[in-house]
Amino acid sequence: MSKKIKQSGPEQSVEKALNKTEKFIEKHKNTLMYAVIAVIVISAIIFAYQHLYRKPLIQEALAQTFIAEQHFRADSFALALNGDGNALGFKQIIEEYGSIASKSVYLYAGICELHLENFDKALSYLKKYKSADPIMMARALCNIGDACTGLTKYNDAYNYYMKAANYTDNILAAGYLLKAALIQEELGNKDEAVKIYEVIKDKYPQSFEGFESDKYIARLKHQ
Repeated sequence: MSKKIKQSGPEQSVEKALNKTEKFIEKHKNTLMYAVIAVIVISAIIFAYQHLYRKPLIQEALAQTFIAEQHFRADSFALALNGDGNALGFKQIIEEYGSIASKSVYLYAGICELHLENFDKALSYLKKYKSADPIMMARALCNIGDACTGLTKYNDAYNYYMKAANYTDNILAAGYLLKAALIQEELGNKDEAVKIYEVIKDKYPQSFEGFESDKYIARLKHQ
């Protein structure tokens, strides 16, 4: 007599799976409940931090930065850096808000220190500035070169001017190259300076520096 082979259909398989799931949930319901509560609490904390703390703080930092920028545009570099007694300057904004503030405050603070001839402080700010905008980043590199020049670190200054000139190709690079050439003159490297003036003349003939390059070259060749 042949034995009948039991075959479980799809309905029975689903039922078994559901029974296993129910048993698992029943066994671990407390753990699962705590996990769900933890997710809800963490989500609420993140939401509160972003919307009730961080967002208002960013707005506050932007408002303070706007006033400091007004002083900066008026060439009132001491006020822009240190504040006017009512609004904060870039230095205090960095101290008060840190990473909440716009990265541009480091560039502003560095340029202010440059104008006030505090070259070491200028370097500390400028080296913290980062930007996805190649034109602004090249400007920051040039400013670092200016700070190095103020500290008579001429080789460092030359390297930063060349980095600025090569960072992005636009007419502003002619000004960075001019500074690099003047540094080479200061170091007594006249031939190197002439080469840079010739690059300016060939690559950026429509710039002010390009128009003046023949004069610079002639002056060095007749020395």
